[in-house]
Amino acid sequence: MPPTIPGCHWAATDGWFAPLTAPLLHMKTIRYVSAARYWVLLLCLGLASFSAPAAPKLDGLWKGPLKMPGGELEIIFRLVGLADGTYFATLDVPLQKVSRMAVKAELHGDTVLLAAAEAGSRFTGQITADGKQIVGAWHQPGLDAPLTLTFSPPPTAPAGAKVRLTPPYREEEVTYTNITANLRLNGMLTVPAGPGPFAAVVLVSDAGAHDRDATTGEYRLLGTLADYLTRRGIAVLRFDDRGVAGSTGDFTATTTEALVTDVQAGMNYLRTRPEIDFSHIGIVGHGEGGNVALLAAAQALPPAFVVAMGAAGLPGPVLATQQHAALLRAKGVAAPQVEAALKQQQALFEVIRQTPDESQAQAMVANMLRQNSPALTPAAAQDSAAKLTSFRYRYFLGYNPLEHLSEVKCPVLLLNGAADLDVAADANMTVLAKALRNSRDLTSKKLPGVNHLFQAPPGEWALVGGEPRPTFSPAAQETIRAWIMARSLK
Repeated sequence: MPPTIPGCHWAATDGWFAPLTAPLLHMKTIRYVSAARYWVLLLCLGLASFSAPAAPKLDGLWKGPLKMPGGELEIIFRLVGLADGTYFATLDVPLQKVSRMAVKAELHGDTVLLAAAEAGSRFTGQITADGKQIVGAWHQPGLDAPLTLTFSPPPTAPAGAKVRLTPPYREEEVTYTNITANLRLNGMLTVPAGPGPFAAVVLVSDAGAHDRDATTGEYRLLGTLADYLTRRGIAVLRFDDRGVAGSTGDFTATTTEALVTDVQAGMNYLRTRPEIDFSHIGIVGHGEGGNVALLAAAQALPPAFVVAMGAAGLPGPVLATQQHAALLRAKGVAAPQVEAALKQQQALFEVIRQTPDESQAQAMVANMLRQNSPALTPAAAQDSAAKLTSFRYRYFLGYNPLEHLSEVKCPVLLLNGAADLDVAADANMTVLAKALRNSRDLTSKKLPGVNHLFQAPPGEWALVGGEPRPTFSPAAQETIRAWIMARSLK
């Protein structure tokens, strides 16, 4: 059984027991973006803030902190009025990587009901007289808690302003083929102004199926980086992952090694473009994308250079254990309880590894989850068990990111954030650096205050409409640009 932590239940999160103040959202609703590549993590926090509209007119964002024994999560509801008087609504939970979850919204007088069926949760409240808040309660299995949502009007552009200014570079929607995997990949190529030829990079996203910008809520990690680099003289190709938007294929049925062929297809496409410097085409990868980039550098026709942002160096199970321990300690869980939780995690790993039969493994894992967390519904336990015993997760449990790295000869920049709880900088960068001993130009850098999403410390976030918005670390962007340019001008 997992350790008893006040205010926490236990659920499966694609590879380990994750503590949560209550089983708010089960696995399929939360994608855990980590360089380990896995996947879903329900933090030992309650649900966070929500957004709430003003008067009976609900259009806009409703936000409010849901405080719980384990901490606090921000919940954001977006509501848009439709012509028939109903509302289109979605739920965001930024800390849990939940984005645009479908919500049913109902308004009865001054009473509002917001129900997220996929999460098995609902909010019921009354609009205050001034229309600026909805005061009510959040309900989910094992938790009934007060919650107040505060209204933010929908963002609007100033009078006469454009929603999006034309960038000072060329943008082109492109499609190219991964012949090896028989896939079509859609993306965008951005090219600096001028005749070129320019140094170029292919951007590769972290674990999970992402769009070309690696969008998480309002944060566009790869989109922001692409804009920064292109404005400063580096062409950028970024693409939609397999099965996303117009790209074909199934991301859930692939491996890190297989994703290398997607990146190789992108590099080959760039090699056909006259405005691209054939000899200076590199790869910038985030999380799992960093590991994909390093593996591509060990193949024939390697990139000219690699930037690995928050890439994993530890084997899958070891990395998952370190992630789990770091999150528990960050929540103030006592050492004996952390140790007990890790033992339960290892027991789960062992069952998965030693039970190759899919149906039997699912039944065993579902039973473990239900016994360890009685509040977990049978359906949620089965859903978690299916993911924990999936091809992709079994692959993760046997994954060693250091294989073949001794064959990498090109320049490599290993970049990590000191505040990264997903992929601890020191432990992972150390083993990666040793494995990359044959690189002719290896640079390792740890950025103070930067997390796994390469966001700057919260105190440095930009204010938009009076509210702080996550900001891509300026130090990280400039470090990447300067390092690439220094090697492209040689």
